[in-house]
Amino acid sequence: MNLKDGKAGEISVAFFHPCCASGGGGERVLWTAIQVLSEIVQSGLPIRVVIYTVDPPREGYTNDLLSHVQSRFSISIPTFLPLQIVHLRDTAVEEPHRPTSLVRQSINSIALSWKALNKFTPHVYFDTSGHAFTFPVARILAGCKVATYVHYPTISTDMLSLVWERRPTYNNNSTITSSTFATYFKLLYYSVFAICYGIAGSMSNLVMVNSSWTLNHIQQLWRFSRNKRIHVVFPPCDTSNFEDLPILEPRENIIISVGQFRPEKDHALQLRSFSLFKNKYLSDPTMTTTTQGTDHVQLILLGSCRDLEDQARVEELRRLAVELNVSDSVQFVLNQPFPVLKQWLGRASVGLHTMWNEHFGIGVVEMMSAGCITIAHCSGGPRSDIILRNGSTGFLATTEEEYASIMADIFVLGRGEDTADAALRIQGIRKSGRES
Repeated sequence: MNLKDGKAGEISVAFFHPCCASGGGGERVLWTAIQVLSEIVQSGLPIRVVIYTVDPPREGYTNDLLSHVQSRFSISIPTFLPLQIVHLRDTAVEEPHRPTSLVRQSINSIALSWKALNKFTPHVYFDTSGHAFTFPVARILAGCKVATYVHYPTISTDMLSLVWERRPTYNNNSTITSSTFATYFKLLYYSVFAICYGIAGSMSNLVMVNSSWTLNHIQQLWRFSRNKRIHVVFPPCDTSNFEDLPILEPRENIIISVGQFRPEKDHALQLRSFSLFKNKYLSDPTMTTTTQGTDHVQLILLGSCRDLEDQARVEELRRLAVELNVSDSVQFVLNQPFPVLKQWLGRASVGLHTMWNEHFGIGVVEMMSAGCITIAHCSGGPRSDIILRNGSTGFLATTEEEYASIMADIFVLGRGEDTADAALRIQGIRKSGRES
């Protein structure tokens, strides 16, 4: 695999992004990068763009994919760009509905990258989906230059701390936290994996990360990259498309959440917080109501489902809403194009985010840019890069009680000048587009 594929004099840049047709923030980064490369091609530099995908080949796939990108992200890829799709599977494969270990995920990514690089060997191998263990394959075996955009470290010191403190979560279940032996075994497993992850990640020639939170963790983990400069490049946030939405006009009593239905997004926390808000605050006759019709506040969960596992998770959330007695006030909006997202953001008063240690938070920026008073989780990128001071550009919370209390401050008690100040600062972020 020493000879590079493509036409003579042409530079080939191949993106390793197996799920390139998904509709999340990672895919927005992928297609924005390709859009930038198209501008370079237009200036005269010959570049061939290649995408490795696990989607099976079919007639019209590329045209359908580009139409989806235009609809979902409002990103247009020009026809003059040499774009080649390399399909790594001949048929669709249904993924198992069970958690996959970090080691197994890494081994699978190595095998997939080997297959990809045998099908097409580029000059530049660009990982945009977080598969650091493919770097040795690309650099040592295929002789490529390796670039990466890190959305989220595969393992972090925060994950080690979570295991050490024996806190149950979606990737550290109660079976492990209740056992001393299992806890120490998992700590050893994580520690060894972190060392291997650091060695593999250090083989990249160019490293970009999406936030200062991710930067700090990558600097700790990829120790052999310390002689290289790691660039913080905030992910593309679609702020310009929201500039025509009204900010100072009254909004509907809608709380909106934007994000894929993945376990780490913790939509269950949103439902529990919303239930507490309705049952504790809206049903209390002693509370002073400042907003008309607050008993009809709605929670809109808007996002995409990648596969059957995500769809099953949505059904679990529907059942939870019924158990919490809020199903009449909760609506799921699934797999919709960008204009639908924009319409809901223009109607909503409050944006809701609950993911612990979100690497950046594109959805948070978009909700703020659309004029929503945003309540984000007090961790990760939202705390370090977006909501810099609680109550000025938005609000930070961790527990159900904190989320519910802030909802009550906004919808029931009113925050007076604080709310007006938040709205003005949100407008400032939208106008400046500093996170985009």
